[in-house]
Amino acid sequence: MSNRMWGGRFSAGPSAIMEEINASIDFDRKLYAQDIAGSKAHAEMLAARGIISEGDAGKIAEGLDAIKAEIDEGRFTFSRALEDIHMNVEQRLKELIGPAAGRLHTARSRNDQVATDFRLWVRDGLDHLDDQLAELMGALVARAGEHAGTVMPGFTHLQSAQPVTFGHHLLAYVEMLARDRGRVQDARRRLNECPLGAAALAGTSFPIDRHMTAASLGFDRPTANSLDSVSDRDFALEAMAAASIVAVHLSRLAEEIVIWSSAQFGFVRLSDAFSTGSSIMPQKRNPDAAELVRAKAGRIIGDMNALLIVMKGLPLAYQKDMQEDKEQVFDAFESLSLALAATTGMVGDLQPDIKRMAAAAGSGFSTATDLADWLVRVPGLPFRDAHHVTGRLVAMAAERGVELADLSLADMKTVHDGITEAVYDVLTVENSVRSRTSHGGTAPDNVRAEVKRWQALIG
Repeated sequence: MSNRMWGGRFSAGPSAIMEEINASIDFDRKLYAQDIAGSKAHAEMLAARGIISEGDAGKIAEGLDAIKAEIDEGRFTFSRALEDIHMNVEQRLKELIGPAAGRLHTARSRNDQVATDFRLWVRDGLDHLDDQLAELMGALVARAGEHAGTVMPGFTHLQSAQPVTFGHHLLAYVEMLARDRGRVQDARRRLNECPLGAAALAGTSFPIDRHMTAASLGFDRPTANSLDSVSDRDFALEAMAAASIVAVHLSRLAEEIVIWSSAQFGFVRLSDAFSTGSSIMPQKRNPDAAELVRAKAGRIIGDMNALLIVMKGLPLAYQKDMQEDKEQVFDAFESLSLALAATTGMVGDLQPDIKRMAAAAGSGFSTATDLADWLVRVPGLPFRDAHHVTGRLVAMAAERGVELADLSLADMKTVHDGITEAVYDVLTVENSVRSRTSHGGTAPDNVRAEVKRWQALIG
């Protein structure tokens, strides 16, 4: 069928293949609430400027409210022949209010219309992500408070390095997520300019008030250049970049949950709510929620890359290629929202095995650095010499199959005569973590102070 919304330029309808590749209603229907809000603001402005009558503006607003109710309630019939959400809404408006509907598109184009709708959708999405990030941070802070003094091994290169507290480890992710929230909020601030009124690419000769429309839709200001307004999607790319970094942080935490919950580590246990079994191995408890969160990162990063590639070679202004901008953004935001919800659930659900963590924290000569530091503080060795002495003691303990604390004082004195009985005070994991009182260190008192600080900041 011919699409009459195009006007008189085309005498015949599109081929089936053209209709298939051209239609976007299957996915851009997600923009319906934003599209209707933009149209209501536009009609109100047109009436305020005397471009359309107050009566027609009133009919348009009532008709748009009715359409939104139909879509909300699942009573609206979307037509692929009408291509997109804008034409579907406009056609239905015409059916409801008659010729007055035709005045709505005065002084605008689908180009500035979709740019406005898309900014509104991304803005709503960023607000939702910000709320979810705050919720996850709150969950991590709460668990950190419970485990401010719970000792676990800290790793570098996935090798036992120095003892830390579980609370300190969890707070590391709070710091990452706080920066993520900053990026989300920055992206929102930069996108919060209104393209409506830029029209197709050059602006309009009608005496519109773009500042009024922008204010009505909650934007800080109208966009300053009509060409840029309709032809860039950097606001979506920036939002997806922020989302991708969040996804990477979630993936890192998910990876740790996978490792910690393995039989070889046994640091934490997830309940049945976040685990699955095996179809053949009855003993299995698989951390599938964490594994799927980990996988979502690849999907979200892929979505961002897809949009970057769509945009990279486009001349000004609008190109139909940009119809391919939305599915990736919708998918990335929905995937990240699900990953955030799952991660928040796992953080609240996981149960640490405190004894096993503590035992692992004391293995692998994890207090060797404490021994080197003691040699600097007490006998007064230069750190490089202390490092060498400690290395010889580690080698001795490793050869005998014992930990540093199991070496006798006489054995230690064969390496350095200045070592005294007091050295054993620094060779326990509990004393090791308590000693790390420097700003940002793992000492339990530090962790408790940070928990209070974050509780006040998150609210």
